[in-house]
Amino acid sequence: MDTKYTRESLLTTADALKQKIGAADLCLIDVRPAEDFARGHIPGAVHFDLFGLSLVDTGEAPLKAFMHMIHHVLELRGVSETKEVVCYENNSGMRAARALWFLEYFGHSDARMLDGGMQAWKAAGFPVSTEPVSPKAASFKIETRREVLATADDVLESLDKKHVAILDTRSRGEYLGTQVRAARGGAIPGAIHIEWTDNLDAAGKFKSEAELEAMYDQAGITPDREVISYCQGGYRAAHGYVALRLIGFPKVRNYIGSWKEWGDRSDLPIEQPSERK
Repeated sequence: MDTKYTRESLLTTADALKQKIGAADLCLIDVRPAEDFARGHIPGAVHFDLFGLSLVDTGEAPLKAFMHMIHHVLELRGVSETKEVVCYENNSGMRAARALWFLEYFGHSDARMLDGGMQAWKAAGFPVSTEPVSPKAASFKIETRREVLATADDVLESLDKKHVAILDTRSRGEYLGTQVRAARGGAIPGAIHIEWTDNLDAAGKFKSEAELEAMYDQAGITPDREVISYCQGGYRAAHGYVALRLIGFPKVRNYIGSWKEWGDRSDLPIEQPSERK
């Protein structure tokens, strides 16, 4: 997979986006909290905060119902397969990454994050609007890509397989089990910890390909392995997914149930990484 193409296909810049503002084939989505959107957004953007929508049971029936709901609300925001979709937040953050991951899961072929988000837009001196935007509902024909999603069963089956790497994108406290956000604290056995914020530079943009490649390679996460990313609820995991896609990893999956599901299920194995240190 060509790295340059991958980066250009997943990210856009403030300069490139500015040239497309107002185009009929652009669907621009602001995924920040409503109060941030109200204080000022990129002209023409519609608001859609995905943050509270999480899945804690990746069984077949709840997964199907959850994805049906996400598909429906994307249509209500004007998403269709015929429009380029650009998602943004304050920086290249986990909200925009999760929105992009959903679009990739649904098979959208022209979806991107604004690298650097609102910060990059303002830094470029581009206009900000406080005008409310009413989204126009659209029909979004999907082709589900199950290979970019992982369920609890998928993760369980991958344990101890050398060709699969489990990526823990949470904080160090969550990984070590000192910060507990489910019935149990700890990590999925064998998980490699790289906090999602390590994907970003000081300006809130994704690090260069060389920097990302070196960081993941040093941790033992290499493109010859399938990678399953997880966090607490699939947001930071989506950020890890995007970072690895940017550097051309061919097999990356987001475990969307993540630790909230795994840590709450007493039948699933965990480990306390602090005990190994």
